[in-house]
Amino acid sequence: MAELKQMTHTRVRYSETDKMGVAYHGRYFDWFEMGRSDFCRAKGKSFALWEKEGILLPVVEAHCRYKSSLFYEDEIDIETTVTKITKVSVVFSCKIFHADTGKIAAEGYTKHAFTSSDGKLLRDGNALYDWLSDLSK
Repeated sequence: MAELKQMTHTRVRYSETDKMGVAYHGRYFDWFEMGRSDFCRAKGKSFALWEKEGILLPVVEAHCRYKSSLFYEDEIDIETTVTKITKVSVVFSCKIFHADTGKIAAEGYTKHAFTSSDGKLLRDGNALYDWLSDLSK
């Protein structure tokens, strides 16, 4: 599989930190989502377009390993990579780096099922599966 990767650059905002100015652990999943959204948009098809076509990607599994703290105003780079595609799901792996040093702050993944707009699992493939598979060739 060809490497399907996208980089996103952002900054830790005040609302994403606790009283000590440290990024709240739950915000990392927001950054993972930002990376996934940017990935699809950069490759030519946003999540909004997929939803209009009746394909949803609910999260069915999520994991994050925290390696070093992030603080208010830190610039970060989010590396998003599609690491597994099956007929029924896709895995987006993410790494978050301190932009100034390249030091990894966190890494993890989210696994998403391909479902119809009424929540039924799409078991026999779908246009999003086909699109991701074509990108990976």
